[in-house]
Amino acid sequence: MPNYGDDHKVEDNGPGTPLCLLTDLPNPGSKGFKVGRRPRFFIVRIDNKVFGYINLCPHQGTPLDWKPDAFLTFQDDAIMCATHGALFNIEDGICTWGPCQGMRLAPVSVYVQGNWIKLGPL
Repeated sequence: MPNYGDDHKVEDNGPGTPLCLLTDLPNPGSKGFKVGRRPRFFIVRIDNKVFGYINLCPHQGTPLDWKPDAFLTFQDDAIMCATHGALFNIEDGICTWGPCQGMRLAPVSVYVQGNWIKLGPL
């Protein structure tokens, strides 16, 4: 059982580390994590698919969220940078609007196994 609380800190046990239950995220929804010494990242759920990205905007290296776990637009149809409003595709992290258009969020490997969202290989 993972150890995550309000700050979603998880002990790093390498690939396969459980992050949270799929049902811990709204559909669609997002959640930020700090796993061991790895860079902070977040995951986005759409149905039974999950996508993971480092929590840094490629424009200026600022965190994307404006409050904990707030990585999506109000319509939940794109990832949004709170600093300059850049928009990114959920499925591939490519910026479609804003000062970093054409740039991409750094991906983090995550997957669903049973009811768990787990950390993938590097």
